[in-house]
Amino acid sequence: MKSDFTIKGWHVFAGFAGAFSIIIAVNLVLAFSAVKTFPGLETKNSYVASQSFDDRRDAQEALGWTVAATHKAGLLELKITDAEGQPVEVAALDATVGRATHVQDDVSPAFRFDGEAYFATVPLGAGNWNIRMEARAEDGTVFQQRVVLIKEGGA
Repeated sequence: MKSDFTIKGWHVFAGFAGAFSIIIAVNLVLAFSAVKTFPGLETKNSYVASQSFDDRRDAQEALGWTVAATHKAGLLELKITDAEGQPVEVAALDATVGRATHVQDDVSPAFRFDGEAYFATVPLGAGNWNIRMEARAEDGTVFQQRVVLIKEGGA
């Protein structure tokens, strides 16, 4: 049995238009999602920030500090140790805890030092959390670090 159907120019055009419409729609959805969840800029002018980067990095590395974070039973522990492994009590500590993808869940906990580490009560859900911290040494040196905390389970 022979079919009388033949592909005409408008069939080809409809196929191309439909395929490209789907591609454009998906790209628009992805672009709007990316812009909506963008947490913002790290710095207003990267060139100006780059001019003092090496000096700030060298001063921070000279401190010899190491930072580790854990979260158990609603308590966030931020342990700062020096090159010998001894706990460090900083002159000032400012930290923001939040998701890597958006700022909606960001909190700035009030940490307290117990002689060994800094503690704050922060309820965290499961997943990837970032602690963007800035500590100031007694001599005024600024120590900045983003600490990644992978939280298993809730609370």
